[in-house]
Amino acid sequence: MSDAFVPVAALADLAPGEAIDVVAGGIEIALVRDEDGGVHALEDLCSHDEIALSDGDVEGCTIECWKHGSQFDLVTGRPLQLPAVLPVRVFPVRIDESRGEILVDPSEAPAT
Repeated sequence: MSDAFVPVAALADLAPGEAIDVVAGGIEIALVRDEDGGVHALEDLCSHDEIALSDGDVEGCTIECWKHGSQFDLVTGRPLQLPAVLPVRVFPVRIDESRGEILVDPSEAPAT
């Protein structure tokens, strides 16, 4: 396992139920905090129509693309709602509690 985690945002800047766009390792990433406070990192591109997922709506442990309504699981990246049929990449996340930072490892995303 790689240890290429890089800081991408302050935990205080990401409220539950919110998504923001960040860049790590040259990759556009949707950083999402689910409604229970868990933090997730997904490729910031809907697999159906190349729309930024960070502009979508977070519900529970899913994010919905605003353009056509595709929904993706925040843990697996799998599509849960058509029209998307392909998953998006997910990235490992760590929280540095002492610094209040969110870190992402862009090198560890499984290929989809």
